[in-house]
Amino acid sequence: MSERHPIIAITGSSGAGTTSVTRTFESVFRRENVNAAIIEGDSFHRYDRKEMKLKAAEAEAAGNNNFSHFGAENNLFSELETLFSDYAATGTGKRRKYLHDTEEAAPYRQEPGTFTPWEDVPAGTDLLFYEGLHGAVVTPEVNIARHPDLLIGVVPVINLEWIQKLYRDKKQRGYSTEAVTDTILRRMPDYVNYICPQFMHTHVNFQRVPMVDTSNPFIAREIPTADESMVVIRFANPKGIDFQYLRNMIDDSFMSRANTIVVPGGKMELAMQLIFTPFVWRMMERRKRALAG
Repeated sequence: MSERHPIIAITGSSGAGTTSVTRTFESVFRRENVNAAIIEGDSFHRYDRKEMKLKAAEAEAAGNNNFSHFGAENNLFSELETLFSDYAATGTGKRRKYLHDTEEAAPYRQEPGTFTPWEDVPAGTDLLFYEGLHGAVVTPEVNIARHPDLLIGVVPVINLEWIQKLYRDKKQRGYSTEAVTDTILRRMPDYVNYICPQFMHTHVNFQRVPMVDTSNPFIAREIPTADESMVVIRFANPKGIDFQYLRNMIDDSFMSRANTIVVPGGKMELAMQLIFTPFVWRMMERRKRALAG
C-alpha cells in the first residue's frame, strides 16, 4: 500500500462482470480528473492465444483435463506482484497489453490474441487501476492481495456467472454450449483454488443475485436483467461507511447484516458511485499531502 502511488484492484472470474465495474471507475476518474494507469489482467497470462491452445492440447494428451487460465502455471503471478510493488514504491513498473480482437490489434500491426512488448507504466499517473482474474491472489510464492489500497471483488452467484459466460461466449465468440460447458468444467479446480480464496482478502465484495429461476444455467436463453436482480455489498471493515446515507440515497435498499447492504440490481452503478467516489477523494488527498511532505 502507498499514499504516494495508490493501487485499486478489481478481481473476479471470467464472466463475473468486472468490466462493468471498470466502466464505473472510469466515469469517476474522468469526473474527478484522476490520471489512472490501466492494467488488464489478461496481459499477465503466460501464453498468447495460439500458445495456450498448444499447451492445452499437450496437457490433455498428458491426461491433465484441468488446464485453465485461472491457475498459477498459466499466469505471471510474480510479475504482477512486482508491478504492484514497484508502482507503490516508485509510481512506475512494467506492463503490456493483450490484444483481444482485430480492432485492438490493428494499431500495433499484430495478430489478435498476442501481447504487445513490455513497456514502462507512464510516469506521472495518480494511481494504478487493475481489472482481472488475480488481483487478490495469495500463494506460498506470492501475496498480490497485500498491495492494493482498495481491493474489490465482483462475485455473481455461480449460476448467474455461468449464464453470463455462456451468453457471452456463444453470442460474441460463436462457441457452442458444449464447448463453453467443457471450459467451465476444465476450470473448476483452479476456480476453487485460485478464484474463490481471493474474496476473503477483498475490502468490498459485490455479489449480484438474480430474483428469477436460474436453476439450470445451461438452458437459459438470456441473462437476468439488472431489474431482476439484487446486489449484496459486503464491507470487510465497515468502519466509516455511512450506511444510513446509502439507504437514504438508494431506494429499496436494506441491511442484511451489520457490514452488508443489499440494493436493487438497477442501482448497482449508483451504489458504486456513492461508495467509491469518497474512497478516490481520500486517496487523492493523501497522495497530495504525501507529495507535498
